[in-house]
Amino acid sequence: MTQIALTPKRLDVAALEQKVKSMYRDVALDPHGEFHFEMGRALAERLGYAVADLDAIPAQAIDSFAGVGYYFDLAALKPGETVVDLGSGSGMDTFVAALKVGRDGRVIGIDMTDEQLAKAEGLRAAAGISQLEYRKGYIELTGLASASCDAVISNGVVNLAPDKQAVFREAARLLKRGGRLALSDIVTESQLPEGITCNATLWAACIGGAMQIGDYVAAIESAGLRVRSVRDNLAYQFTSDSAQGATRKYGVKSVSILAVKE
Repeated sequence: MTQIALTPKRLDVAALEQKVKSMYRDVALDPHGEFHFEMGRALAERLGYAVADLDAIPAQAIDSFAGVGYYFDLAALKPGETVVDLGSGSGMDTFVAALKVGRDGRVIGIDMTDEQLAKAEGLRAAAGISQLEYRKGYIELTGLASASCDAVISNGVVNLAPDKQAVFREAARLLKRGGRLALSDIVTESQLPEGITCNATLWAACIGGAMQIGDYVAAIESAGLRVRSVRDNLAYQFTSDSAQGATRKYGVKSVSILAVKE
């Protein structure tokens, strides 16, 4: 398969990981603090989440929701299916997925941030949701069995990964034949300059790691998946001045994508 250069040569990957962990530690512990992005229920409803689904899951998970789009209509989860959420955060999407797959299904959330995992697990335990579990790990190296799930989901997380192609290869490995990758993420219309892509702070803010949309789709397909749908999430907007500036200059935007393992 074609290898696409996705990681800027001068990006400090170790510094990036620490900045991402720090930011999403704050998302878990102080969801009403100041961030580059909007969070919470108003955002979720505007992006397309059903009110009935939100009413049925823990409110504290919704408070720390920092997703960038809606994709559950694309994922079309069915009762009894197994779902893996890459970068599950405080768990909102895993709780929604658990509603869709029911008691006979299984949902596994993967995240690298201890505070996010602790919050999600505490909410899961309090709600008594037995088909849901969380594991600490990296989205490009989950440790789960190959061909073990029907769907992989992710929301606003792949842009944070320094090696996106590794993430897509992992998703393809996890999926059964016919399985779906459904995600929302931040991309760009034009290629970002090196001064941004090599800045770990801007990367952690969901800007520096945004990949040009054509390259993003190509990376998914080079992992062995077939992209079936790409749509813009016009309801998503950054909140900080710097992020809005990048949106105007480089076409930074949110998209939702469906890909299938044929």
